[in-house]
Amino acid sequence: MAEHYQRPGWFTTHVFNRVVAALTRMGVSVAGSRVLEVRGRKTGEPRRVPVNLLTLGADRYLVAPRGNTQWVRNMRAQGGGVLLLGRRSEPFTAVEIADGEKVSILRAYLERWKWEVGAFFGGVGPDSSDEELLRIAPDHPIFRIQA
Repeated sequence: MAEHYQRPGWFTTHVFNRVVAALTRMGVSVAGSRVLEVRGRKTGEPRRVPVNLLTLGADRYLVAPRGNTQWVRNMRAQGGGVLLLGRRSEPFTAVEIADGEKVSILRAYLERWKWEVGAFFGGVGPDSSDEELLRIAPDHPIFRIQA
């Protein structure tokens, strides 16, 4: 079975992501945004993409609403990266979360960012049942980040 991936549209790639990344690089976090830098698994070159950093209790997570994106594949290969906000940079290691442990994380992520990423979750939202969230869990990689 092919891995789930939703390619970003032109507006997201050329306008939205660039605006959010630029603001984040200037130190303005847009609804919790950070710029994720992770080395490419093939080139070794640093790759940057804006992400939403979810804090849940004492833990912090990166959720991939679009599925198995390039940053997800690079993160799996590298085991970590750097979160950037303005001049601050935070190196981290990443641990991927098992599907069975994702329900509460997905629910919290959707409560905070459904307005931005809800279209990528196939009609499942923060008020959906645990079973519905568990059903979509394999389509959305999640990493716990550790400083």
